[in-house]
Amino acid sequence: MTEPIRVAAVQMEPMLGEISRNLARIVAGLEDAAGRGAKLAVFPECALSGYGFGSREEGLAHAVALDGPEAAAVVEAAAATGCGCIFGFLEKAGGKLYNACALVGPSGVVGSYRKIHLPYLGIDMHVDPGDRPLAVHEFAGLRIGMQICYDGAFPEATRVLALLGADLVALPTNWPTHSECQAEHMIPTRAMENTLYVMAVNRVGVESGFRFIGASSIADPAGTVLAKAGAAEEQTLFADVDVQKARNKQLVRVPGRHEINRFADRRPEFYGPLVEPVKR
Repeated sequence: MTEPIRVAAVQMEPMLGEISRNLARIVAGLEDAAGRGAKLAVFPECALSGYGFGSREEGLAHAVALDGPEAAAVVEAAAATGCGCIFGFLEKAGGKLYNACALVGPSGVVGSYRKIHLPYLGIDMHVDPGDRPLAVHEFAGLRIGMQICYDGAFPEATRVLALLGADLVALPTNWPTHSECQAEHMIPTRAMENTLYVMAVNRVGVESGFRFIGASSIADPAGTVLAKAGAAEEQTLFADVDVQKARNKQLVRVPGRHEINRFADRRPEFYGPLVEPVKR
């Protein structure tokens, strides 16, 4: 019997272009989450930079390298608290600009992710699409997959992370108005259909003419919402993750009469159209 692992979703209001201020807020949120028992704290999409930049040049001006001082400061805070952190940022790498997030721990960067599905909105209109395969990283007894915002609307991506062994999928977001259906229904659905935990961590406030809706949440492998934030205030949610619930895909409801396994029962030979590109 494994001990539950406490995780925290830090719903905050990043300020556009104010990297030092946002970094201090991330560090403070990490310290607070750790002080309340969390082993992993997750922050919103573009928490370090803000999201509503109007051009690639503006985005590049507020982008940082993964091996730069900003990530090092989060690593230092993780080392001081013993709590890992996932935070969103704009990444510059070899002339490219990515909407990215990083998982850092006391020993350094554990893994990173670059957003692969890009909506026509904010800085995503100007970044390069993610160029790395979906991956699962191990930290603090958890197998963690990362996505960013619009990625969550593509069920194939979450299923890939589940097939790779994820216990928990972290989804930093910047959901504006008109995203209420995603906040309400998508997160518990992704959790239920993949038998894993999903954390959606949104921002609040108004930026570049868009109001962001909060509504961060954490759902368990049955699709039960364990914690949910309000629409306007900064807030930290907590939940305890039982990895055995995520790893046991054989769901026995009535022994010998009602049992399902959404992985063993798959029929991939019928799913060919899923990987065929759609002509625009």
